[in-house]
Order: sequence, then structure tokens, then C-alpha cells
Amino acid sequence: MTFEQASLLILLLAMLVLFSFDRIRIEVISIAGLLAGYALGLYPADHIFTGFASPVVITVVEILLIVQVLARARLFDNLAARFAAAKPSGFKVIAGASSLAGFISIFMNNIGAFAISLPVTLRLGMALTIPRRQLVMPLSFAALLGGLVSLIGTPANLLVSDALAKTTGQGFHFFDFAYVGLPVAIAGILLIAFRIQRLFPEPDETPATISPGTRRIVVERRIPDISPLIGIRLSDCPTDFGIKPHALIRGDNFVFGPLDQSVISAGDVLLAEGADAVFAGLAATQALIADINPHGHQPDFSRVEAVVMPESTLVGSRVRSLEVFQSRGVAVTALSMRAPRIEGRFIDLQLSIGDILTLEGPRTAIAEALEESECLPLAPTAPAVPAVLSWRPFALFACGVAASAAGLPPDIAFAGVVLVLALLNHLNIRQAMADLNWPIIIMLAAMIPIGQAVASTGAAAIIAGWLSLVVPVSQPLSGIALILFLAMALTPFVNNATVAIVLTPIALEFAKAGSHAPGAYLIAVAAGASLDFLTPFGHHNNTLAMGIGGYRFSDFLRAGWPLAVTSYGLALFLLALFWL
Repeated sequence: MTFEQASLLILLLAMLVLFSFDRIRIEVISIAGLLAGYALGLYPADHIFTGFASPVVITVVEILLIVQVLARARLFDNLAARFAAAKPSGFKVIAGASSLAGFISIFMNNIGAFAISLPVTLRLGMALTIPRRQLVMPLSFAALLGGLVSLIGTPANLLVSDALAKTTGQGFHFFDFAYVGLPVAIAGILLIAFRIQRLFPEPDETPATISPGTRRIVVERRIPDISPLIGIRLSDCPTDFGIKPHALIRGDNFVFGPLDQSVISAGDVLLAEGADAVFAGLAATQALIADINPHGHQPDFSRVEAVVMPESTLVGSRVRSLEVFQSRGVAVTALSMRAPRIEGRFIDLQLSIGDILTLEGPRTAIAEALEESECLPLAPTAPAVPAVLSWRPFALFACGVAASAAGLPPDIAFAGVVLVLALLNHLNIRQAMADLNWPIIIMLAAMIPIGQAVASTGAAAIIAGWLSLVVPVSQPLSGIALILFLAMALTPFVNNATVAIVLTPIALEFAKAGSHAPGAYLIAVAAGASLDFLTPFGHHNNTLAMGIGGYRFSDFLRAGWPLAVTSYGLALFLLALFWL
């Protein structure tokens, strides 16, 4: 093994570990890895930023621009209203909403499909009193499954198609992925819709109109003079009142000492964690009170929940520094957090992807603040712009899809859609570019030269040689089964684009060693990279679902392992049937 090969493998391993920890921003890790690769001599200086000119990255940018327009069109709100009027069963609602998310995901990125379908689905659940935990996880999984079907469904598909084009001169056609992806998506959506009600059998009195009792929030509340908490020790709060105290503030100072010696007094401020339904009950009995919002008596006063999206400007900020809300008179009254440790006061809490804010203030001010901060509202809010001719952006996008399916390169087809949307004033390109999910784009562009180095340095051949000792590469089904397994094993811990970039050169070496056509191996890479159901942090959709639905880590394992096993077996069968 050469120095370049060894250093590249060490670099890749280090980056994968850092990605899986989710402690450092992905764009920082990607740029650092890109520059480290140049310093190690893995590619020349003029190749460092070639990823930013890649048709794959350009297509992803175009799709993200178009998604911004489609998200405002609100076409699916009318469909949801008609669906709710029919009063279908819970299974039909879950399967129907998941199918909608999967269908949208065929034509745009998974996060966009999840973000568009989520508010509609929650409104539907609110109208039909279906628990939120029965809706959110299937929606996330369905968006991932829908991405299996088309060339633009996920960046992983674009990456493997680009690799095939460079190897054979011809990439995948638009719906080549559907031979495997469509049956897997249908089976997966039906399976999760059937099982989810049994996994989370919420009582009827806990519908989607309120958060499930398992959703835990952190609040800071004052102890009034008539509170039954007065005289209670902090150590007794979990058993007597169902809340976990984190801090007791008297005056402007923290009350330190063992929990069994700290006694609550009138006028104290308590920072505590518990189910939102429990805090609602304590507020109703005047056990805990919140500060009065000065806008509370205005006719447009509203209470809205919103989730911190991956592209949000709030990621990493503390509650005290959320000027986007404070300047508009909007108060953050509660927070559902992913972070396991809670220190300081409420205003010291730091936000991360998937956290849910409870906001109170003027409805229009909340809507403006959420749009500016790139957070997704989970409760109905008045649209800032009326949905006039909402069909037109979808019709233009359909034309782009048709042109791409007919053979026009996707980057050119969707560039035309972006241009027409801009000419018709549906899209402000300057503003839309500022609102893009740049961390994902930078990560994708920075990883492309590193992935190319896996092939050019011979590292892919080395890894393929090691793996050939495990499986007989002369049997294509064995090699494909291993590639699919590796992709599914990596993607719960690393984003799917990185999995595709790392495994694509290895898959091509497998095909070359066995003298097989590479298409089946690359489809296996793309499919495995998107079959991410076992953890809440492998894909942003699952991260968001964990916060919105109030799930635990183990909930993803319980719900995801039958889906992962079924998808693996069915995908392998379909690969053998259609691609070998």
C-alpha cells in the first residue's frame, strides 16, 4: 500500500467518525478534509474545487431553488382538506400521507419532501385526532423511500449516475432507479403504516392537536404565592408532580445544594423538564406561571410550535441571542431539545437541528420570524402570500422532469425551470440563493474530489481486494449483496451522499474484478445509502422527526429494523431480477 492510499483511507475514516459524532458542522469537516487531501498530495491544486462545478452539485442547487417555490404553492393543502372531509381510518391517513411524501420525494430532495408534506399531515392529524407519533416517523421514512425511485430523488442517485457516465459514457436514465426503488418504496410505506399504530398506540385523548405525552419540553416558570409546589423539596418534584428540576433561581441567584435539601419558596423561578401536558396541567392549577406576554390581549396573538431545520440560522444559537424573535415581540416559552445536558438558565440553552421552539406573539410576526430564520412551523399559520395559481410552478417543474426523462441532462433541464420561474416572478433568485441549504451543498462539493481520489490512488482497488476475500466476486449477486449491506450499515451514521461517494469507486472495482456490468452495483450503492431507518441522526429527516414526534432513540430501532430487513431482501431480489 502506498503512502497516498494509506493517508486517504485514514482521512476518510477520520471524516466518517467526525460526521457520525455530529459535533462539528458538516461543511467544516468537508472543507477541512478537502484541504487535507490536497496537503497529502491526493489531487492537484486545480482539482480542489472542481466539485463545485459538478453537474451533480448544480442539479442539487437547482432542485433546492425550485423546492422553495413549490413549498409556497400550498397545492397539497386542498388535497388534505378533501381527504379529511372523507374521514378515513387511521391506517388510510398514515398510508395516504406517507404516500404523498414518498411521491413528492421522487421529484425533489428528501428534506424538501418532508418539509412540504409535514405541515399538511399535522393539520390532517389535528382534524382527525390522530396521534402525532403515528404520523411523523412514517412521513420521514416515506420521504427516504421515495428518493429511491428517480434520478433526482436524492443526491446519491445523481452521484452514482455521474460515476456510471464517466465509466461507460452513459449514465442512468431518469426512472432506471424505479425498477428497484418503486416496489421497495410501496412495500416500505405499507409496512410502516401497518405497524406504526401498534408501536405507538396513543390514547384517543392525546391527538395531534397537542404534543404526545412522551414529548418532553424544558421551561422556566415562576412559583406564585398559591402554588402547591411551595415547601416541596426539588428531589420530590419528579414523583409528586412529574417534572425534573434542573435549576432553582431565587432573586437573581441560583440555589445550590443537594436536591433533597433545596426547598421551593414563593417567587422562585424553576427551570424544569417534563411532558408538555404535565406543564399545561400545572399552569391550569396555578402551580407554575409564565411571564405575561405584552401582546397576549391582541386579536392576532398566537402560539406556534416550530422545528429548527438543518439550514436554519438558529443552529448553534442560544435563546438569549434570538434577535429575530425578540425584535418582533415574539417570546420563546418552551423548548423541546435533543441535547442531553441542560445547564444555566433557559436563555442559556443552545439550539440544534430538530429542536422544537414554542413561540408566543403576534401571528404575522411569528410567520415573518420563522421565514427569516428558516424554521418550519408545525401549527397552522396564515400564509404570508396567497396561493394564487398554485398549479403553475408544479406544471413548470413537471416539464423539467419530462425533459430530463426524455434525455436532456438534469442540470440543463432544471436550469430552464429556474429561469422560467424567475421570469414569471415566482422565484427571486437573489433571495432564494441566500436561503439555500449551503452546508449540504458545500459538503457534497467538497467530498467529490475526495471520492475521485479513492479511485485514482488505487485505494478502491485495495479495499475491493480485501472484500473479495470475504465474498466471491465472480458471483455478482454476492458482491451486490455485500455492497448493499455496507451502504445500509454506513448510512445510519453518515449522510447518504458521503456513503455514495465513498462506496461508488469500490462498487466499480467489484464490477471490474468480476467482469460484470457496473449498473447493478451502483444501484445497490444508491439504494443502500437511502435505506436509513435505524437511527435518528443518519439523515436530517429522522433527526427532525425525533424532535417533532417526541421519539426516543430506541423507537427508531423498533420501527426501523423490520423495514430495513424487508427493504434489503426485496432490493436484492429486484436487483437480481432486473439488473443481472
